[in-house]
Amino acid sequence: MSLRVNQTMRNFWKPSTDHKVVTEVVQDGNDFTWTQSIPNWTWTNKFTVGQECELSTMKNIKFKAPVSLENGKLSVPFPKYLFTAEIIDDKLVITCVTTGEKGVTFRRVNKRI
Repeated sequence: MSLRVNQTMRNFWKPSTDHKVVTEVVQDGNDFTWTQSIPNWTWTNKFTVGQECELSTMKNIKFKAPVSLENGKLSVPFPKYLFTAEIIDDKLVITCVTTGEKGVTFRRVNKRI
């Protein structure tokens, strides 16, 4: 299965710029390759569901975390937030949640291209 999605990401890198982000998810059984790209930058993680995997943040900070897939929802505990992704109505829905009293939830909905 391969899924490519496109979105405009406003105010992420600089307040005055827009970037088209392309997210590509390739699944081969329990093995995934997750790639996000904008002009002049690409971020890729390869991981296996059910295992602790070595991953990197968008700032290329390496960490190890278990990756799970339950009821169609992929879940990865990043160092500063919980990342989940799932397909809902043929759209990739990504949610990042920080913990604590002042926790923040970021939700991105991507359409298939």
